[in-house]
Amino acid sequence: MSEFNLSELYRGYIACLNTQDWSKLRDFVGEDVKYNGQRIGLSGYREMLERDFRDIPDLHFEIQMLVCEPPHIASRLHFDCTPIGTLLGLPVQGKRVEFSENVFYEFGDGKIRQVWSVIDKAAIESQL
Repeated sequence: MSEFNLSELYRGYIACLNTQDWSKLRDFVGEDVKYNGQRIGLSGYREMLERDFRDIPDLHFEIQMLVCEPPHIASRLHFDCTPIGTLLGLPVQGKRVEFSENVFYEFGDGKIRQVWSVIDKAAIESQL
């Protein structure tokens, strides 16, 4: 898969998340996907995302930086949102916060098969 195609595929994945079109998630994520080294599968991945949107009703994924070197993508995602309760164990309780996530993906057969994610918890702590 070329760099252009992988980049476009990733942008489609982010659009899928932002519209919460869970029926299309399988177009982007493999059945045996791993998240931070743990196999959670497509159903576990979807459950994680659905929970995120329940906990953060105004969640929106904004790509700040995207580096593509097939079969990998590195992305810095920006969030400006209002979690309703706790976030990463922090008592946000409806306060608007901004933070970033650095996330790396490995693709196989045109789908995400591994995800490594690090969220900037310190940025959230500094706003509380």
